[in-house]
Amino acid sequence: MVDEPVDKGGTGTGPMPTDLLLASLSSCFALALAWAAGKQGVVLPDLEVTATGTYQGTRFSALVLTVESSLPDEQLTALFEPAERACYVSNTFAHVPSVTVELA
Repeated sequence: MVDEPVDKGGTGTGPMPTDLLLASLSSCFALALAWAAGKQGVVLPDLEVTATGTYQGTRFSALVLTVESSLPDEQLTALFEPAERACYVSNTFAHVPSVTVELA
């Protein structure tokens, strides 16, 4: 179930679609980082990836992924490029597809 906050006309009983979009981005990138770490034989402790978006009207104008781990920064940032190549969601944002609405 998805919903909007009460002040936006919803009931506030579920996450907003944009919350799910950000969760999709952060979880996909976290999985891609774990995959990249595994390929390099790196243990990736206590990984946390958070996605935030900046609204511009009815869309996001910017998306930011924040990555935290106790792995040293230089080892962690070395995983970013292979993770970026592997993450379907961030790749979709980087190469925006067309959206078509059709009747079933």
